[in-house]
Amino acid sequence: MPQDTRTDIVVIGAGIIGISTALELQKRGRQVLVLDREGIGAGASKGNAGAFAFADIVPLATPGIMRKAPKWLLDPLGPLSVPPSYALNIAPWMLRFWRASWRDRYGAALSAQAALMDHSRAALERQITDVDGEALMQREGQLQLFESESEFCASLPKWDLLNDHGIPFDLLDGPDAIAEIQPGLHRRFTHAGFTPSWTNTVDPARWTSYLAEQFSARGGRIEIAEITELTPTDLGVHLATTIGEVAAGQVVVAAGAWSHQLTKILGDHIPLETERGYNTTLPEGAFDLRTHLTFGGHGFVVTKINGGVRIGGAVELGGLKLAPNFKRADTLLAKAGRFMPDLNLEGGTQWMGFRPSLPDSLPVIDRSARAPQVLYAFGHGHLGLTQSAGTADLIADLITDTKPTLDMTPYASTRF
Repeated sequence: MPQDTRTDIVVIGAGIIGISTALELQKRGRQVLVLDREGIGAGASKGNAGAFAFADIVPLATPGIMRKAPKWLLDPLGPLSVPPSYALNIAPWMLRFWRASWRDRYGAALSAQAALMDHSRAALERQITDVDGEALMQREGQLQLFESESEFCASLPKWDLLNDHGIPFDLLDGPDAIAEIQPGLHRRFTHAGFTPSWTNTVDPARWTSYLAEQFSARGGRIEIAEITELTPTDLGVHLATTIGEVAAGQVVVAAGAWSHQLTKILGDHIPLETERGYNTTLPEGAFDLRTHLTFGGHGFVVTKINGGVRIGGAVELGGLKLAPNFKRADTLLAKAGRFMPDLNLEGGTQWMGFRPSLPDSLPVIDRSARAPQVLYAFGHGHLGLTQSAGTADLIADLITDTKPTLDMTPYASTRF
């Protein structure tokens, strides 16, 4: 790239949100340059579970969840944990999380999440058609598993919510009924819910790279660069980067868990934290996996990735700097081995990634309050892949002065 560059729009971040946004803006006739400090899909877009989890409309901050907080600190390997060394750092975020779990805010967040899911589902189908990407999809449904009558009954309000929002599902009673959809599970799982419309990609890294290839083939540019300055001007935004100066009419910040480092430059203090996710990917042939498995009571999922098996999940609120605790991945793998007796546990590759999370489980999709020529698209937590096409569509609406079909208030940058 030349040392001095002028472009219509710069998208900061080459993960699934940034690449999807660049592709949608390009589709609407805009000149787009993507900048990323590491490259295409190098972060959470590379190692996630590969699920388009449109049925996951319930926010993480649910009523009563804070009663479990003491257990998070005492169980560093549990499904939701806060490392003791990070507890003070995250205290302000946790207070906002607690407030988001109150019933007066929880209901609004649930409605906003469901609306964004509906929008994102339709946007994904348009995206798949636009790039001829059906070969990279797996439409095999999702099986959520329960170990007892009481655990299953506790989940019934969630199924009622899915029914209210028109999401199809079947409730299964007994190990034999479960085995008709997924053989090879331990008979300790007595109940399940199957969502047949659930979709996965064959590999989130491949899907992100494929979209990037489509963007480049249509004339888009992607460069590896660190942003050192972000300065609003009368004509747009000036960016100082490690590969030269860039002048843009507008900028989209889609840098995932690092986005708040850029918003602070502009004076926008958005309470972004990091859900550190862990997984192990086993090679092809490890298990005859026929659908996406969710072990909700244990906080992890099992998905098919390139014919192999990925076991991952859990939430560790530990920021960007603490060393990974791969015992968490080991714990999930060991549980998967008990729950799936025929699973071959050999030859796995471990991974840890940073998922950008806001206290109310909703992303920021909005203009900067201090510099309207800068737009924000981050904070999706573990739903970045799921909401990527929908977020891209909404950001493109804002940039092209098209009225979004959603009420954008719940995703405002100023809501905190």
